[in-house]
Formats: sequence, C-alpha cells, structure tokens
Amino acid sequence: MTTSSTRRRPGTVAHAFADLMNDHDPDAVDGFIAADYINHNAFVEDGREANRAFWTQWFAAFPDTEVSLDDVLVDGDRVAGRFTYRATFQGPFMGLPPTGRPVVMHSIDIWRVVDGMAVEHWDQLDGQAFFAQLTGDADNQ
Repeated sequence: MTTSSTRRRPGTVAHAFADLMNDHDPDAVDGFIAADYINHNAFVEDGREANRAFWTQWFAAFPDTEVSLDDVLVDGDRVAGRFTYRATFQGPFMGLPPTGRPVVMHSIDIWRVVDGMAVEHWDQLDGQAFFAQLTGDADNQ
C-alpha cells in the first residue's frame, strides 16, 4: 500500500514545474518527471534526460527566467497548468544568437501523472510569437 508520504497529489506536478523554472534547476526533473516520460512537444524529445537537457539549454539562454503558475486544474490522473514566462534573451538558443530582448510567453501544459510522477505531457504555446520576440520580428508586426 502506498502511503501519502510517498504518493503525491497529481496537482503538485504543476507546482514542481514552476519551482524548477523559478529555481533555474534542470535537475529538479528527477523529482517529478518519469524516466520514460512521453513528451508531445516539437522542441523536447521523450525522456527525463531530454527534458533536463532542454531546460539546461533554456537557462543558459534565459538565465533570468521567472514563471508564474496562473491556474492549476486536476481531473483524475491529468493536471493542467497555465503559465506565464518572462525572461531576457541572453545566450544562444536553438541556433539563434542572443539579442538582449525581453520575452513573454504563455503556455498551457497538461501532464498525465502516475504515482506522483509525470509520465506524459502535452502543451500549447504560441511558438511563432515567442520566436518573433527573440528575433525582433514582433516589433514589425
């Protein structure tokens, strides 16, 4: 039998993600991402280690990242979180040189949680608007 001390409530995954982002700690994935994590995201491959590698790259490019967790919804084994990200583009990212520009991004993330660990993830964000902010194209719209 699993005790409440070893089995977290599903909603804590959204809070753990916000903590990872605000603490700038890619190794925090060990606490809430399953090793065989399935990621339905064009930018991040499956698996905990791919997740760790992506956030390591992110924090090198956006070292002042601040994230707010705006909403959390839980339904059975699914957790949805709505997030706002604020950062400054200070290092290379996905082949783009840093511009020093501030960026704001919003996402809605859904995780499937088993025994307190995220095993599957979907997200929705406006990648085009995000990359336009990085390159300065947003200024011309």
